[in-house]
Order: sequence, then structure tokens, then C-alpha cells
Amino acid sequence: MADRPLSLFKLIVGIAFGVWLGFLAIVLSTWLASRYLFPQSLAPVAQAVEQLGKPAVVVTPEPPNRLFEQYQQNLQKQEQQQTLEQARTNARNLSNPKCQFWLQQDQNAPNEKSRANVLQFCD
Repeated sequence: MADRPLSLFKLIVGIAFGVWLGFLAIVLSTWLASRYLFPQSLAPVAQAVEQLGKPAVVVTPEPPNRLFEQYQQNLQKQEQQQTLEQARTNARNLSNPKCQFWLQQDQNAPNEKSRANVLQFCD
């Protein structure tokens, strides 16, 4: 009778050890099979898991600097005004009939077309 509890204990330890070894064998077999048999099919899954771990980066475009745009527009208008004034005061333009016509048009009804023609026909 004294030998029976010891053999029962050995039986329980042996079964537990066998179950544990069986679990390790299953895990190792599964890992090896997934590593060598399916290396390409799991790559997208790994990438998806990696991307889920990273926070999403949202890139917002910089809003245009309104003041800088206004400054550039004002500079262009000033340059255009200076060019028109130079065309009006240039003595060579007094003898050019096309220039005189477009200068007069720009003075009476200024618009983009008249300014463009003044810049084209006047020196």
C-alpha cells in the first residue's frame, strides 16, 4: 500500500510531462510549418499588424499665406503701373501710332487687354 501513492504520483507526473511535451511539439511543428511552408502568405498579415501598431499620420497642407499673396499682387500692379507710366513719358512712343492708340484706350477704359497691348506695342 505504501508503494501505491508513490506510483500514483509517478503516473500523474508522467502524464503531465507527456501533455506538456505534446503541447511543445504541436507549437514547434506549427511554427516550423508556417515559417517554411507559408512564408509569402503571412507577410501581408505581418505588415497589416505592424501598420495597426503605428499611429496614423495625417499630413495637412499648409494654408496659403494670404498676406504674402496680396504683397505679390501689389508688387505686380506697381510694376505694371510703372511700365505704363514709362510708356506714356517715353518720347519714342509719341511717334508710334499703335502705342498712342493703346495708351489712349488704357487711359479711357483700363482693362487687361489694353494694358497687355500697351506693354506689347510701346517701348
